[in-house]
Amino acid sequence: MRLVRSGPLVGMFAQLTVLVAVGAAVGMGAVAWFTGVAFALVTMILLQHGLSSSGLNGYGPADWVTAGRTTLIGVVTALVVDSLEHAPAVGAIVSLVVVALLLDGVDGQVARRTGTTSAFGARFDMEADSFLLLVLSLYVAGSAGWWVLAIGGMRYAFLLGIWSTRWMRGTLPPRYWRKVVAATQGIALITTTAGVLPFRANVVLLLVAFALLVESFGRDVVWLWRDGHPATRTQVIGRLLPRE
Repeated sequence: MRLVRSGPLVGMFAQLTVLVAVGAAVGMGAVAWFTGVAFALVTMILLQHGLSSSGLNGYGPADWVTAGRTTLIGVVTALVVDSLEHAPAVGAIVSLVVVALLLDGVDGQVARRTGTTSAFGARFDMEADSFLLLVLSLYVAGSAGWWVLAIGGMRYAFLLGIWSTRWMRGTLPPRYWRKVVAATQGIALITTTAGVLPFRANVVLLLVAFALLVESFGRDVVWLWRDGHPATRTQVIGRLLPRE
């Protein structure tokens, strides 16, 4: 069995290549360069581990699309970190994020049409989406308020709950509404990043997106709690039923 899968390795070199090209075009500081390189290396290591754990030898067709999106996310991460010290390259950030969001709707279709859906691919896609939202939240928080970090941090708070709480480790049923909510977060964050709306309109848009996110995650948490506490659920139903 090969210890090194070619997919993540190719993805790392692709990320570094795009990073160099964008960095040369817009200019980046040392911290941003370090962030971009670190992102590429850590991503490769995590994907190598994910493929190995899944028993896969390499990427499927849809995984290559997600890998391309991850390449863009790595560069966006470097640019956002650079914006903490220098004038932000808003045009580059918005352009890269828009392409990444458009590709988000491609990988799932490719997986279904080629019959190559996998748990690894679904997790790869989800984590790429989550990290992009976290990075955009960090950028937007500087102008809209640090509460916006809750949008990007919600997924990771949910993961923390899974790691620390046994009943949250159940399997959630598929729900299309999650995809709608995730897309809403991306639209709200990139709209605010682009600055095409007045400040108050951006805040309202972000608040609506955050409310939808709380509703979606809240529904999942309630479902997991009920599924993990069947005895309690039976007792509650028993109290509601009339006694003969």
